[in-house]
Amino acid sequence: MTAIVAVSVGGFLGAIFRFYIAQKWNGNVEGKIPFGTLFVNLSGSFLLGFIASYSLNEMYVLLLGTGFLGAFTTFSTLNKELVTLQKLPRKWILYFTITYAGGLCLAFLGYSIGK
Repeated sequence: MTAIVAVSVGGFLGAIFRFYIAQKWNGNVEGKIPFGTLFVNLSGSFLLGFIASYSLNEMYVLLLGTGFLGAFTTFSTLNKELVTLQKLPRKWILYFTITYAGGLCLAFLGYSIGK
């Protein structure tokens, strides 16, 4: 039961933070790179890499990794925004590349720092 509460609380907070950042930074996504979603996915990649390598108590991993970062980062919104940007191939490629390559690099950096 404690694990469910930890994931729930983390998810609640992560979703609120993601919503707030998206509201402030994304604006009208049509024709623009959604910097709010980019930020949450890249910073979430870094933090999850850090958490994965750092010896945290299981409850903290559930709270922060599974709960908070699971709700904070967003694959579904990324894909919706990629569909929106498909009419603008250069921005589509830029957003796709920065998200995936940047996410992998930042996850590795976070993992390395955590060790």
